[in-house]
Amino acid sequence: MKAMTMNRRTSIFRALGTTLLALAAVTSAHAQSEAQKQLASERFNIISPFPPGGPVDTLARILSEGLTKRYGQPAVVENAAGAAGNIGIDKVKRAKGDGHTLLVVPAGNLTINPTLMPNFPFDIEKDFVPVTMLAKAPNVLVASPTAGIKSAKDLVAQAKAKPNSLSYASPGVGSGLHLAGELFKQQAGIDILHVPYKGTAPALNDVLGGVVPLMFSNLPATLPFIKNGKLVAIGITEAKRTPVAPEIPTLAEQGIQGVNVTSWYGLLAPAGTPKAVAEQLAKDAAEILSKPDVRERLQAQGMTSATMKPAEFAAAMREETKVWAQIIKARNIVAE
Repeated sequence: MKAMTMNRRTSIFRALGTTLLALAAVTSAHAQSEAQKQLASERFNIISPFPPGGPVDTLARILSEGLTKRYGQPAVVENAAGAAGNIGIDKVKRAKGDGHTLLVVPAGNLTINPTLMPNFPFDIEKDFVPVTMLAKAPNVLVASPTAGIKSAKDLVAQAKAKPNSLSYASPGVGSGLHLAGELFKQQAGIDILHVPYKGTAPALNDVLGGVVPLMFSNLPATLPFIKNGKLVAIGITEAKRTPVAPEIPTLAEQGIQGVNVTSWYGLLAPAGTPKAVAEQLAKDAAEILSKPDVRERLQAQGMTSATMKPAEFAAAMREETKVWAQIIKARNIVAE
């Protein structure tokens, strides 16, 4: 009798669990359907906080084309440049949170500037809703051929044998590539001098000319010079080799762990954007960026799709912000 009663209870609980799961699925499907209806109700405004031509602009226009086809509404890209991206970011902060105003922005504005800039005007977690990471581009440590450095082992050996004899260029104080160098120094247990420039082009020119021996750079900017022998690729700053240039080893393979520094770009919406709308936009972005012709466009700029769910994206941003905050404070890095 007791066994029969227990079996009945078990059956009831299983049936209840199945019913609750079914109800949750129906509720979720309804929420997504409503989100799609809302997104199809009016035009989109996609803000790129930098001038036309770069990876942020490219991604904004890919999204624009995809959302227009998907919802039958125009998706207009606005290049609201200025103040290191803050003008465009502020426009999105002040917009209505209904999914029709979106921000495409690089990692530095989200995970470095909040710590680096003493009067940073935004609270990323409160002012915005994370939608998804869109794409990423690997970074690489390169050396001038005149430096005589062909691997991370060579670099560390030279830095330890002759302290303060080596230097590395960057596009500027507080840039992601500057912080990559500081993280490398910490993880490798060496000290090399930072030489800041005003932009990637002048920094790269001096490394090519042998004026400065080393530089962390976005791979697309340096790959042509690596291929023609004008630069030596020391290592990729990712956990795995990149499909863009699989012949280049990672720094981790060479014994330098924890230098996982990727240039990535994210999609955000204003605060107040409903969860279902953010999730639908993340799903839309993943489908748009997975198309073969889009993958080719990304590959041409050295990027690969890196989409994720909103909650995953929020967690990734928080974790990276902590890493950079530690480096900025430990190295006493101050924005120029």
